[in-house]
Amino acid sequence: MEAHKQLTIGLFGFGVVGEGLYKVLQQTPSLKAGIKKVCIKNPEKKRNAPASLFTTNKNDLLNDPEINVIVEVIDDSVAAFDIVQTALKNGKSVVSASKKMIAENLQAILTLQQETGQSFLCESAACASIPVIRNLEEYYDNDLLHSIKAIVNGSTNFILTKMFEEKLSFSEALLLAQQLGFAESNPKLDVEGYDAVNKWTILLNHAYGIVTHPDRILFSGIQNIQGSDAAVAREKSYDIKLIAQAKKLKNGKVAAFVLPQFVELSDPLSFVKNEYNGVVIESGFADKQFFYGKGAGSFPTASAVLSDIAALRYNYKYEYKKLYHHKPHLLTNDYYLKVYLSFDDWKYIPREEFEWIEEWHAQAERKYLIGVLHCEKLVSAKWWKSNNTSLILTPDPVIDNLDIIHLKKRSLELAGVV
Repeated sequence: MEAHKQLTIGLFGFGVVGEGLYKVLQQTPSLKAGIKKVCIKNPEKKRNAPASLFTTNKNDLLNDPEINVIVEVIDDSVAAFDIVQTALKNGKSVVSASKKMIAENLQAILTLQQETGQSFLCESAACASIPVIRNLEEYYDNDLLHSIKAIVNGSTNFILTKMFEEKLSFSEALLLAQQLGFAESNPKLDVEGYDAVNKWTILLNHAYGIVTHPDRILFSGIQNIQGSDAAVAREKSYDIKLIAQAKKLKNGKVAAFVLPQFVELSDPLSFVKNEYNGVVIESGFADKQFFYGKGAGSFPTASAVLSDIAALRYNYKYEYKKLYHHKPHLLTNDYYLKVYLSFDDWKYIPREEFEWIEEWHAQAERKYLIGVLHCEKLVSAKWWKSNNTSLILTPDPVIDNLDIIHLKKRSLELAGVV
């Protein structure tokens, strides 16, 4: 095996991340990696690099025998998959930051890696500057991985921080995020949870060997969170965060979802503010470990791309140990969740769906309750996303089927029913 492979890069995309990578590579000559060509969509746009570097023809990169690494940092997920597929088949290693493309084509990308023997690395596609994929791949055996929970979207975390700390309304906080460049001009992908669930699809694969599609994961964003929810959280000494979570149940299957959640102030994720990301991993012997870093932006994302490029010098590949060397875990919706629900009118809330309700506050201007629902009932229903209803998970929301009978009896005793 070569100790230091010379890397000649073909780069697709010269936006925030692409240009960040170009600048970073100029400052790290020891890497022995250089960009030979950059493929862009709009040749008229002024760019801070020599004109000779750019082309609009993707084949100038994909068919060049000297280019042995394709780095793909574009927004179009269909075009991105086409680039990745062609590059791997042409014997080139690939580094990608396109979480939507990876999440939606995960099985095909795994198959391509097996067929071609080429490396496909994507550290920058989840949590930007935090090396979470490499750690899950190399460090954690899946039999010992109890749970992983994370803040994976910097835009929503920024909005929630402003709602909490500066008491801005949701729309004011969103506008500020857009002005500072943390949220897209069309913020739906961030705000409604799509970006987070794409990242979570990728991380579930490296954490538990689960190969799934984002459509199969229960998720919502922060679009329905109200000022009154923040007031209730403050009263109970909680923060509200959009949390992606996966937890191994007693039957060995995995519960996974991306939903707003009340977070205790002692929880490490409570310290994650503004555009930062954080990951808490709990394992059998290491207990809890906390990773923290910037989850968006030019240089943080470019740093993760750079780390993948550096790894290619040693022909590094993901081994997908949890998928190929263990029995992969299965995703399940057969468990219960403890939720807080705020709403304008009782008539929109199907009370019969709840296993039990622990608290209800009907006098407040904005009514709310805390109760327990089966996960499958959330997956198959839309009532909790409509009619101005806001659903937020409680701090430790997952209830195993084996615990439900005992907890139900205890709840009824506390309510004076038994």
